[in-house]
Amino acid sequence: MRERKRENFWLNIGFNIAAPSVLLVKGGDIFRKLGADFEGVDVAVFVLALAFPLVYGVYDLLRRRKWNIFSIVGLLSVLLTGGIGLLKLSRECMILKETLVPLVLGAAVLATAFTKKPLAKMVMLNDDIVDTGKISAALEERGTHAQYDAALKAATYWFAASFLLSAALNFALASWIFQSEPGTEAFNEEVGRMTALSFPVIALPTTIVFMFAMFKFFGALSKYTGLSIEEIVARSGGEKK
Repeated sequence: MRERKRENFWLNIGFNIAAPSVLLVKGGDIFRKLGADFEGVDVAVFVLALAFPLVYGVYDLLRRRKWNIFSIVGLLSVLLTGGIGLLKLSRECMILKETLVPLVLGAAVLATAFTKKPLAKMVMLNDDIVDTGKISAALEERGTHAQYDAALKAATYWFAASFLLSAALNFALASWIFQSEPGTEAFNEEVGRMTALSFPVIALPTTIVFMFAMFKFFGALSKYTGLSIEEIVARSGGEKK
């Protein structure tokens, strides 16, 4: 079996998060210092920021035949942040944007818990991570499919909770940081501050919830299959059949 092409983590972060964020915050100043002081330079920076997640998303789709969720979220985030700045909307719009993105994602994740493909299954039960064939055989042999399905649903609830926590933390942080109106230099600096503080204040707590969900799920998976974690985790490279 040909090995599935893996996603490049650093390219993912660079194209979908880092580069667009830097461009939105400092792009206009950088272009003007380079002599590009023409009318509409901010629009050009906005389009360039959009291009990074768009180009990477298309590249990754052609390469792996899978939609890149980070590119989609990055594209929407740039559209909203850049649009608010260019249209000079109120600071309340920016706070609403920072809150709604994780809130909508959390609601979407929660909705998958009631489908045949809950998010926990799509994230953790794929051939790059676990030996799905061995898991299915063990569940069939022990007759524990119902308990396994319940564990999947519970893990998806926890995933949704991590996004809802992110929404609450985003709202609190954005309400504190954004004091200036969009379209001003002070506002651009606040966008940069929001980006810098997002990891320790928002990403770290939500990642802890996410990891807790994975820990609980794999513990339940081991219990219901009778397999150790080492037996569940898929072998890589040529060893995997």
